[in-house]
Amino acid sequence: MQTSEPTFLGHPKGLFYLFFAELWERFSFYGMRALLTLYMVNVIFEALTNRDFATAAVYSSYGSLVYAGTVIGGRISDNLLGLRKSIFLGGILMALGHFVLAIESNITFFLALSLIIVGNAYFKPNISTFVGSLYSDKDPRKDSGFTIFYMGINIGGWVAPLLCGWLAATYGWHYGFGLAGIGMLTGLIVFYRGIKSGVFGDQGLAPDDQALTQKKLGISRENWVTILSVVSVPVMALLLASYSPVLGEDNIVNLIFKGVGVLILAYLGYILYQASADERKKLFVAILITLFMTIFWGFHELSGSVITLFSARNVELTFMSAAQTNSLNSMFIILIAFPISMLWTWLSRRNLNPRTPYKFGMGLLFAGSSFYVLAISGLSANEQGLVPFSYLLLMYLLLSIGELFMSPVGLSKITSLSPKRIVAFMMGVWFLSSAFAFQVVGFIGKKLSVEGDSAAAGGLQTLDLYTDGFMLIAQYSLGAGVLVLLFSPLMKRLMGDVH
Repeated sequence: MQTSEPTFLGHPKGLFYLFFAELWERFSFYGMRALLTLYMVNVIFEALTNRDFATAAVYSSYGSLVYAGTVIGGRISDNLLGLRKSIFLGGILMALGHFVLAIESNITFFLALSLIIVGNAYFKPNISTFVGSLYSDKDPRKDSGFTIFYMGINIGGWVAPLLCGWLAATYGWHYGFGLAGIGMLTGLIVFYRGIKSGVFGDQGLAPDDQALTQKKLGISRENWVTILSVVSVPVMALLLASYSPVLGEDNIVNLIFKGVGVLILAYLGYILYQASADERKKLFVAILITLFMTIFWGFHELSGSVITLFSARNVELTFMSAAQTNSLNSMFIILIAFPISMLWTWLSRRNLNPRTPYKFGMGLLFAGSSFYVLAISGLSANEQGLVPFSYLLLMYLLLSIGELFMSPVGLSKITSLSPKRIVAFMMGVWFLSSAFAFQVVGFIGKKLSVEGDSAAAGGLQTLDLYTDGFMLIAQYSLGAGVLVLLFSPLMKRLMGDVH
């Protein structure tokens, strides 16, 4: 239902409160992420000879749980809490997590990450849903409203690594984490002011107030959600910290996601078997698109781990620190999103706008090209094994172009290609693809881990390992892109009337 509240710049006023709330939430998330890998390597696991390996294991488990949790948080919001209460609960837990990270203690480190994981499960999926609730389904302003909202995400992702990275380098790691916590708290305050000013109308309320107050064992269902969320924090902490030689390269989170992956594939096979011929064709393309997106995000999310370490050890950083390089992706998204959007509009007017499979194929080619740039950067290394900053800059430009070819269209195509009776399930699978992408990040991070003195030395000690690894990633991504383009005519036919 379209809101009757006052508008601003032609959009519901509530949009701009959500814009700033999400901007500050993403500020906190990406500010912390910019420091996380470097902090683990240099502080948490400093005493270990395999510090890179341990860092890769924890980073991938953290990323997987962050994105997997959104499926559960979204369901709890839909069925019980509603958008407003979910966002508040998530924001408070995330702010606590960032502030706990600011405590100079290794003991609290895993608890802090777990608070962020649980909080993100409630915050991330629901604030985007809230934006959509401000518009009716056929409101022509809806797409531009989401464009404004997503610009807030990228502004936060651009500014946060610069400021948090500077604070961490100048005053210490925990000042950077503390600023991320202040960012999250600011987002909550903005959201609260929006509620108090009434700009959201009746949107985002709990679906059934009576269900919230129903008691089990003398405690209301709403309070049970909070209690169980808090109880899950130490459980998550144990999962993050789990590593045993008996499991080889796997920790418990790896094993859980392997099991979940098998179950999802088996259920998808069952759905395909039960579907009609026309449904089966479109659903098969939806599954392929999700797989391609998983591959892309698996390479893209290396920016917060392996590429950050490469920047610290093998890039001649003159303009920014290794942590601050995490701002480059969002910076390029801000700069080129509008021109690429105009390109699609210009091509559509001439009936030349590529169908989704072609865009996905080109996106993977851009991703492969970006890693090829890093792979050949070693040819320009100086005697200390440092490569020019321009290679990293070009890499992020190409990767950002690839992201804009794939990410904006993916989710809408999943909803269009999936049978109505399983759209919610397929959207859950789509969100889980980001969680599985972090398993790819962990696998690559472990393979490119540097041991002992070589990790501390950097330079010539690490250059060949990284560039050889980037070349392999480039070959896989380019190969995947070529395969997608070759099969695009077939996929286009299977999609039927879906563009």
